[in-house]
Amino acid sequence: MRTLLSDARRGHAGLYWLAAGMAALAVVTAGLALVDPRTLVGAPLWFKPMKFSISIALFALALAWMLGQLRERALRRTGWAIVAGLVLEMVIIVGQAARGQKSHYNTDNLLGGILFSIMGATITVVWFLTLAVALRFLREPGRDRAMTLAIRLGLVVSLVGMAVGFLLAPNGGHAVGVPDGGPGLFFVGWSTTGGDLRIAHFVGLHALQVLPLLAALAAARDLPTAVRSRIVWSVGAGYLGLVLLLLWQALRAQPLLAPDGATLVALSVIVLGTGAGLATTPGRRHVRA
Repeated sequence: MRTLLSDARRGHAGLYWLAAGMAALAVVTAGLALVDPRTLVGAPLWFKPMKFSISIALFALALAWMLGQLRERALRRTGWAIVAGLVLEMVIIVGQAARGQKSHYNTDNLLGGILFSIMGATITVVWFLTLAVALRFLREPGRDRAMTLAIRLGLVVSLVGMAVGFLLAPNGGHAVGVPDGGPGLFFVGWSTTGGDLRIAHFVGLHALQVLPLLAALAAARDLPTAVRSRIVWSVGAGYLGLVLLLLWQALRAQPLLAPDGATLVALSVIVLGTGAGLATTPGRRHVRA
């Protein structure tokens, strides 16, 4: 963990301190959730700022660490632009929560509509800036083939997950087939009565942490490079398939915990395909027990 934090701070100080600030904000909003009984759209008022704080902390820390893996100190300005965009996003989310107002899909008043439009424009810019980071890694050879592959796939899948967010505004909210604010899973609030686009958005976004972590665990076991690369390819492809499956399930107004036969068949194909890729990994006999 110390090495991770050191590499992240060296990779991009702005993103590193953004992650630290968001972690602190998550603690503060958790405390506010305990003492403030107000609710908004069927959920405790401060849950949303807390969830966004945690998500941005993980995103910023992973991105800072990734920038530290580049062979030269590149994308400094891109990193700072991402910091500015995410800070603006959180200022609006926390400010609206403090006012007891929705930050997203707020058409109740002029100010709410303007702030939501600003958030939409800001997150679009952040998406393109993250794309710029991904493109840099696609042409950067990298120090370790398996880890470079994990970073590339993590960024690509994360961009797909982030792009799901662009479907939320045309949909008028995150729920499909039911109104926002209905019964949902604890804390995350994902609908238990209809589809919910936030699930694919969340799972896809955090490929940014999952796939590099997988590569790091494989490296810690001294697996050969070819084995580690095959593991990353197999799990990365399966992860992308899962994100697309969750999106398809939500668009069909289907709750996460009530999959139909088609969803289960698709899930089985993804699991079996990922398993087959792992089972045919070359050089397994060289793995140290």
